[in-house]
Amino acid sequence: MENKVKIDKNTEKGEQMTAGGTKGARRATGVPPAAAESVQKSPPDPEVSFQRRRRNLTAAYKLKILRKIDECTEPGQVGALLRREGLYSSNITRWRKQRDQGILTAMTPKKRGRKKVKNPVANEVAKLQRENEKLRKKLWQAEQIIEVQKKISEILGIEQNLDEIEEIDS
Repeated sequence: MENKVKIDKNTEKGEQMTAGGTKGARRATGVPPAAAESVQKSPPDPEVSFQRRRRNLTAAYKLKILRKIDECTEPGQVGALLRREGLYSSNITRWRKQRDQGILTAMTPKKRGRKKVKNPVANEVAKLQRENEKLRKKLWQAEQIIEVQKKISEILGIEQNLDEIEEIDS
């Protein structure tokens, strides 16, 4: 905020009256003394300036730009297109080589990190392991039932000949 300086008719010729009502001589800079005191320098901004993230250009975008460049016929059109899109000519030459080689996958951004290789028989092995575990549980349950039947027959005094039962069934 600037202090307005007005000249009072009652003051002498070299003095001026500031908006606050105090009298004082004008400085060489043209700022009255009261205004100079009120102006304080602010400390420097501690914030880090914002950095833009790197652009990830898709293969579709690159092919679109290459098509637009191929359509340019007059001198200066390619340069204007590059400036408008914020690209360099080195990008265009690299993209052209990739397009000519048919390496469209090279134009898509790569996933970072270790590549996961799937074992083709892993699904079959997992399925067989689940089936094996299920059969083990059924076998355990059947063995428990047989044990209980043996104990009941001993308590009741009934003899069981498993060999005779198997011959009759056959």
